[in-house]
Amino acid sequence: MCRINMVNRRSNSLTLEVAGYCAIAAIISAFTAHKLTKAAATKAERARRLEEAKAASLANVERNNAQVEKGLPRGSKDDGLKIDSIYVWELEDLKKRFPSEGEGIENVMNVHLHRAGMGTGRKTMTSMTTTMKKGMAMRKGTPYNKIIGEKEVILADVVRKPDGSTVSKAFIRAGPREKLHFNPDEVNAAIVTCGGLCPGLNNVVRELTNTLINLYGADTVYGIRGGYKGFYDPEYSPIQLDPDVVSTIHHEGGTFLGSSRGGFDLERICNFLKAKNISQLYVIGGDGTHRGAFKIHEGCMERGMNVAVAGIPKTIDNDIDHVDRTFGFDTAVEASLKAIRCAKVEAMCNKPNGVGIVKLMGREAGYIAAHATMCSYDVDLCLIPEVPIVLEGPLGCLPHIRQRVKEQGFAVIVVAEGAGEEIIGSSTETDASGNKKLPAIGEFLKKAVTDYFKSKGEEATVKYIDPSYTIRSVPANAADSVYCMQLAQNAVHGAMAGYTGFSTGIVNNKTALLPIPELVATSPKAMNPRGRTWERVLALTRQPNTVPPLP
Repeated sequence: MCRINMVNRRSNSLTLEVAGYCAIAAIISAFTAHKLTKAAATKAERARRLEEAKAASLANVERNNAQVEKGLPRGSKDDGLKIDSIYVWELEDLKKRFPSEGEGIENVMNVHLHRAGMGTGRKTMTSMTTTMKKGMAMRKGTPYNKIIGEKEVILADVVRKPDGSTVSKAFIRAGPREKLHFNPDEVNAAIVTCGGLCPGLNNVVRELTNTLINLYGADTVYGIRGGYKGFYDPEYSPIQLDPDVVSTIHHEGGTFLGSSRGGFDLERICNFLKAKNISQLYVIGGDGTHRGAFKIHEGCMERGMNVAVAGIPKTIDNDIDHVDRTFGFDTAVEASLKAIRCAKVEAMCNKPNGVGIVKLMGREAGYIAAHATMCSYDVDLCLIPEVPIVLEGPLGCLPHIRQRVKEQGFAVIVVAEGAGEEIIGSSTETDASGNKKLPAIGEFLKKAVTDYFKSKGEEATVKYIDPSYTIRSVPANAADSVYCMQLAQNAVHGAMAGYTGFSTGIVNNKTALLPIPELVATSPKAMNPRGRTWERVLALTRQPNTVPPLP
């Protein structure tokens, strides 16, 4: 009986085990079936979505093709994004004040004409290369690939937001015009450089000269030496420029003509223009120089002088408003990198607690310091005029620098020359251009870093580098060289067409002619401390953000 019971128990156990296995198998089977069903459903859903996407894509192609056939662009129309009105910033046009000497003269490039042995005056040469066709003076030359129409403009505010303003402003597009105000053969022009040095000044002088003579066949081009005072100071007598004289000056830094601050005398400048029969004046300088250029324009209009005054904006600080950038800025940033690398080497090699400080140019704006920081990837703290400096506390730059030294053994600081007035005060003294003299922020930071480490019972080895004049006296790099050529050529195109009181600049990557009063009204511009550029700087340096919160 016991044996029978044992057998029965084993049988029951086997039955339960088999039942358990069967249950598990059933669960696995059901789970697998569920998975397969779900996978099949997912596959079907994907296939359905793919078919819908293909159908939508085909519908978009058909819609786009239909729009193109009607002369419309591809894409879908957004009624929330539109422009109803465009207000163009107009320029003074000499054609409305004076008879046009260039009326009926075809505007072509004279680049292929042989000039050997022609001397500095070109009236004889040009007259030999001019014929008549259907009553029009037909100049032998190469036609321009693109002639700019009178109504072509560059929109200033290209970013549009839903339900935003439907009004936009625009600048007149730069480039060669069909109608000329001046007879190029009889043009006497003058070029002057004013203010501080900047990479690319010689490139602009060279390209102005080449455009006036090689493209238009101007008779005489004067180079005014020593800034505005060169118009009347006998010590700085003007020189005649031609393509041979300026052929290699772009390989050198500085300005071939020399420069100075101040010296503006409207009466004497206008007397020079009249005595030399100048019909076009090209002024290269910053916002202060441009204000002087516009006074010359106004003086010429008051005196009834048919003179086109054109500006080319120059500031190494990149703080001219409305334009994408100013020439020389890219070169200055590139040159700044050498100083930053040197500061890093000094900080890494000098023990203990090495800190390198580099002061860069940037009186009102920190563009050079910020862009050099972003380019180098070696900077641990960037200080600019637009953002207040906090020395200690949770947002203090000194604790941040000490922490970076603890983490990597060294630290590098880049500071713009105009930064820190909120902690060290501002000067009441000014230079000849009216610019206020700046406090010694670099030396102040060097002492502050040394004292802070000492307060923690530590020693810091601080090296201070000030490369300011070395980054502005170098030749222009490739990008700035091309930019200078664009600015110079379009300044001449604008002046030859009769525009005056304007400056040239790149606006939204297109060359435009900007009225000088509008250009200088909001200059110098500052970098937006709540913009993406400063946001990128903070991401690189990991420094505390001391931008005050919005009210």
